[in-house]
Amino acid sequence: MSTDLALPINLSVGTFDAYLNLVRQMPRLTADQERELTLKFKDHGDLDAARDLVMSNLRFVVHVARGYSGYGLSMPDIIQEGNVGLMKAVKRFDPDVGVRLVSFAVHWIKAEIHEYVIKNWGIVKVATTKSQRKLFFNLRKSKKGIGWLSGDEAKAIATDLNVNLSDVYEMENRLGSPDMSFDMPVDEGAEDAFCAPVNYLHQHGTDPLELLENADWEGYGQHLLADAMADLDPRSLDILSSRWLADKKATLHELAERYNVSAERIRQLEQNAMKKLKASVVR
Repeated sequence: MSTDLALPINLSVGTFDAYLNLVRQMPRLTADQERELTLKFKDHGDLDAARDLVMSNLRFVVHVARGYSGYGLSMPDIIQEGNVGLMKAVKRFDPDVGVRLVSFAVHWIKAEIHEYVIKNWGIVKVATTKSQRKLFFNLRKSKKGIGWLSGDEAKAIATDLNVNLSDVYEMENRLGSPDMSFDMPVDEGAEDAFCAPVNYLHQHGTDPLELLENADWEGYGQHLLADAMADLDPRSLDILSSRWLADKKATLHELAERYNVSAERIRQLEQNAMKKLKASVVR
């Protein structure tokens, strides 16, 4: 995400512990210092003031990021995303609102971390809607045990989070189903080799034999239909063509005027012609 502020500390340099030690040594700002630096940045574009605001609150990002340690993702990467959120907060912070920067920044920090966790928790994005995102970050801590949810527990969670009961069950299934390789594992003798989706998922309509058979059958059917229509008398052929094949289909009354007969007679001729075609094609 592009930002005008340069991240003051690169987590890839040195060890993670060294980064944490450095962050803890950053001086805290008083409310007056924070306001002064914010005004310098907002009114005069002072990037050094913005840098000081970011640096003094990096420890808060670490504190927030530790709450997302249970998703199997790199903590330095989570903190880095949180730092991006902090910088976005600094760009938007208004000291006249009456709150400290950390109180305002927590939303931006969590938003960046949430987006990172959802995108990287699995190969397939696990949450896309607002309800799914809410469940993704709250379902685990709402569960009373490590087993599957009971009906009462699922209803209680749906009520507490104001989501549909079906969304609760769907998210539980997603969280309880790890990513799986589509193809056979490298070791084909593995006990779980049969679980690979390639062994039981079938894409219909892609089998070359089926495609060839369907094409031959369609061609054969068209050949029979052409022969059957060639056997019709000119009037019956014209009625069928006008009723079914023309861009502007003729009505029974229009054809009745053309052949100087009743509309009922045209309908009878049409039905008789259709019966002959059906008898010739369906064998």
